[in-house]
Amino acid sequence: MSNRFNTKRLSLLLIYALVAISSIVGIWRSTTSQAEFTIKAAIQASTQDEDYVGLMAFKEYVEAKSNGRVEVAIYPSGQFCASVPECISNLQQGVLEMFPSTAGGTGNFFGPAQVLDIPYLFKSDKQAECVLDGPIINEMRKAVLDKALGLRLVGVSNTGGWRNFATTNKAIQKPEDLVGQKIRTTPAEIQQELVRALGANPTPISWAELYTALATGVVEGSKNGIQDIIGAKLEEHLKFIVLDGHSYMATLWWFSEPVWQTLPPDIQAIILEGFEKQQVAANNLVATMESRSYQIFEEAGGTIYRPSIEEKEAFKKTSTPIREWFISKFGNRWLTLLEDSVAQCPV
Repeated sequence: MSNRFNTKRLSLLLIYALVAISSIVGIWRSTTSQAEFTIKAAIQASTQDEDYVGLMAFKEYVEAKSNGRVEVAIYPSGQFCASVPECISNLQQGVLEMFPSTAGGTGNFFGPAQVLDIPYLFKSDKQAECVLDGPIINEMRKAVLDKALGLRLVGVSNTGGWRNFATTNKAIQKPEDLVGQKIRTTPAEIQQELVRALGANPTPISWAELYTALATGVVEGSKNGIQDIIGAKLEEHLKFIVLDGHSYMATLWWFSEPVWQTLPPDIQAIILEGFEKQQVAANNLVATMESRSYQIFEEAGGTIYRPSIEEKEAFKKTSTPIREWFISKFGNRWLTLLEDSVAQCPV
């Protein structure tokens, strides 16, 4: 079994490598020795992540389309800035040009963005991508600009599939099974509120510390996408996953507004076109790798539970307090806008 497991992991990494290499080849063909503008893009993820692969597609397009007037420098694995607050601060100061943050991370400087993490709202990738290409993102961009935060929202892509509950020693099939479980969350309020609503104990722990926390029993589970689980080798401790799909893992891409205002209109247009390429590359890779990652999880001895429609509805019903919490914090506007968009987007 270990040989098959290692083979599947290697095949997973090989696909990431091939996509990245193909992008690099294109860059070598298109980049000239001189550039008028340099765009520094930082991510916390590694070079094996869909964020990086998406950025490679962005780099290839922007450098080629601008005929070398723009150079894109990519800094993966926290090389440029070590934390989300630090990276966002660098954007605001114009030291860094591009950086992505999740809806939860965005909530630290623009609380209403957490609406994108309202659980059990999206029913498919197609529906989620439709919503995240629609009016709510335009409104969010405008709201952040109106607040003069020094940030411009330029795109949204998927960063790891769908969040599901995964546990170390107890299979989860219904909401009641989560009661009393210590579940790792990020510091984002809405993630902690969801875990609390389901009767579990939210335990904020950094991503870097999660592997050890699972190994030592500090937490008994987490809520992550399968690619993140496999990428961090968490399947060595997580043995059960319930495909409740409580949230679509959207990452919001931010551009430094001070820098944006110094760019000529034609370069701005090329950058926005480049983000469309980034979005397609990242989303396609996530879709391709998700099923393979589940196979790796099962090869490692993990068990995957696929809840029925009725069981998923039970999870959704139990999470109703999250909507009430959001409205109490940010009012009805954002939730109404999101739900209207969901209703208009096909499944």
